[in-house]
Amino acid sequence: MIEYLQGKIAELRADHVVVDVNGVAYMVLISFQSYEKIGATKEIRIYTHLQVKEDSHTLYGFMDRDERVMFRQLISISGVGPATARVALSSIPASDLAEAIINADEATFKRIKGIGPKTAKRIILDLRDKIDPTIAQSSSKSGPSADQKSEALSALASLGFSRGEATKTVNQLIKTSTGTPTTEELIRTALKVLSGQKN
Repeated sequence: MIEYLQGKIAELRADHVVVDVNGVAYMVLISFQSYEKIGATKEIRIYTHLQVKEDSHTLYGFMDRDERVMFRQLISISGVGPATARVALSSIPASDLAEAIINADEATFKRIKGIGPKTAKRIILDLRDKIDPTIAQSSSKSGPSADQKSEALSALASLGFSRGEATKTVNQLIKTSTGTPTTEELIRTALKVLSGQKN
């Protein structure tokens, strides 16, 4: 089992990072949340999960342990594979997913591509007693709910903006906001930013 990789970044994309560990380069698949946390960093320590199949060995990486814990819990659910778990963690932080499980908030999971009503129920039923409440507590600071953020992202996507650029913009707006923006405020402000980038 590989606990983590520590080394120089040889390549960084929104969906993967290549880490050079003493001359050996490892391709690691990441969520958009981890991509944002890496930022302009040149050297990283990234926690990993190794998925072993007959025809491939795939490394998934996470910039913090909470995200890896949530990934492993999600893929333990029947019908949720690594690809779907990565989409979930790209759309919604691990802390918000944990909170949704604790609060039996099926709507949050049903908005994630690849997760339908039955799978959303199964995730909540199977993980509610297993989830670490400290992961959810890490999101206790004031800010928009997971539902508000998801609604804003869906609205921006319907207007033709990519999920990646919309998520990056909305997350940045939340970080820099002095208060708790409403869904409408998030959409309005994100539209100004994204429209300005296209001009």
